[in-house]
Amino acid sequence: MDIPEIEIAELERCLAGGSLLLDVREDDEWAEAHIDGASHIALATIPDRLDEISTDVPIYVICARGVRSARAVEFLRHHKIEAINVVGGMMAWLDAQKPSIPGRN
Repeated sequence: MDIPEIEIAELERCLAGGSLLLDVREDDEWAEAHIDGASHIALATIPDRLDEISTDVPIYVICARGVRSARAVEFLRHHKIEAINVVGGMMAWLDAQKPSIPGRN
């Protein structure tokens, strides 16, 4: 299955337009830094929480570097949810000095 992807610069524009972002990192990673407005469901809990994920609009999925989010995207797309992987994940977001809460800016 092809995994659709988006770069950080394009993600920022999409989020400014109101797009949804799902962070699939672990709780401690989320607490360190996350993107304002993102939803948080750790990768391992997605199957049990699938009903919490919107099926009406595309969802951008992020993790630390893009590996876990790619797995999440594959799973979500299998369940007919339009999901897109964020290339480079939070590391790329933070390296680009994009805003995060409550961690590094």
